[in-house]
Amino acid sequence: MKDEAEIRGHRRTYIGAMPGRVIQSIKQAGESNPVFMLDEIDKLGNDFRGDPTSALMEVLDPEQNHAYSDHYIELPFDLSRVFFITSANNIENIPSALLDRMEVIEFPGYIDEEKTEIARKFLIPKQVSLNGLTSNELNVPNETVRKIIREYTYEAGVRNLEREIAKICRKIAKLKSLNKEIPGLITEKELRKFLGPPSYSTFILERTEGIGVSTAVAWTENGGEIMPVEVVVVEGKGNLQITGKIGEIMQESAQAAFSYIKSRADDFDIEEEFFEKVDVHLHIPEGAVEKDGPSAGITICIAILSAILNRKVHLDIGITGEITLGGKLLPVGGLREKIYAAHRGGLKQVIIPKKNKNDLTELSASLKREIKITMAENIDQVIRIVLFPG
Repeated sequence: MKDEAEIRGHRRTYIGAMPGRVIQSIKQAGESNPVFMLDEIDKLGNDFRGDPTSALMEVLDPEQNHAYSDHYIELPFDLSRVFFITSANNIENIPSALLDRMEVIEFPGYIDEEKTEIARKFLIPKQVSLNGLTSNELNVPNETVRKIIREYTYEAGVRNLEREIAKICRKIAKLKSLNKEIPGLITEKELRKFLGPPSYSTFILERTEGIGVSTAVAWTENGGEIMPVEVVVVEGKGNLQITGKIGEIMQESAQAAFSYIKSRADDFDIEEEFFEKVDVHLHIPEGAVEKDGPSAGITICIAILSAILNRKVHLDIGITGEITLGGKLLPVGGLREKIYAAHRGGLKQVIIPKKNKNDLTELSASLKREIKITMAENIDQVIRIVLFPG
């Protein structure tokens, strides 16, 4: 929506003038206190026809909307009894003045276990019915559904999961129409016949220790991810080179980690002239995927320390936390998705900031039993757990 008149209405002097969508919808509902659902509000735009955002500020603000004025009606109308619900994928695209008039409720993405249940109870029966099959002609076990989720989809919701299930159903329906044999059970081996090779690769822990490498657990819009951080030390003049298509916030985290290590060079038995002779190259695979956020600060610090001190790191321990120049760990977001990703990737332990303790209530009791969660307040505590003795 780019035309402000869609909300405020047109002046009656224009040909084809009509009230705005708000007044029209209230007339259609026949009530003065309906529920309005405004979907994808972060997609609003503005051009020469006006700015819908400014009109929505008057609509959504309870301090103003008791006397809302539509250009067509030209009389104050009370919108204070209307219940407005908006949705958005990215609140950063919503103007701050408009966002200030809303109460923000964040919904986390589905984890694999939740997607599996949704597929088993809803998506598979729905697609079986739509494609003219019966429940006896298609049996997709939970292991196969999890493989579809991890290797054929990459999302926070279940849209692509439903598309992949629909693709399987269509191909089985084709076999049925040709009177060919139908595989009653869709095993993991059968998936390649129906869906082709996997579209996405899952993280596989290839080794449990390494030098100049640490394991970060990160949050993305598509859920939790395991993200290795790599560091090499080469001859140079004390510069920090950062690659891997990372954003400004993560670059600042890397600079903070590097400065922290420099400030404590004596404590780590690093020679005074060491940083004048070398360059530190930090790389975060995969290079084509954008990454940002402060939560990898501690992981970057561990990787740099490992490379400089030539000490191995426990790669089966995931780390997350923002660092300060004083070595403190600050809380991070998306903890639920991060820990589920660590468990899915085969990590044995996750280190989180102690200030994230309250977020652990979101985790299931079974997950807490299967993966060790350690809380730390500062970098020294993390070093003692993650780095092998020198």
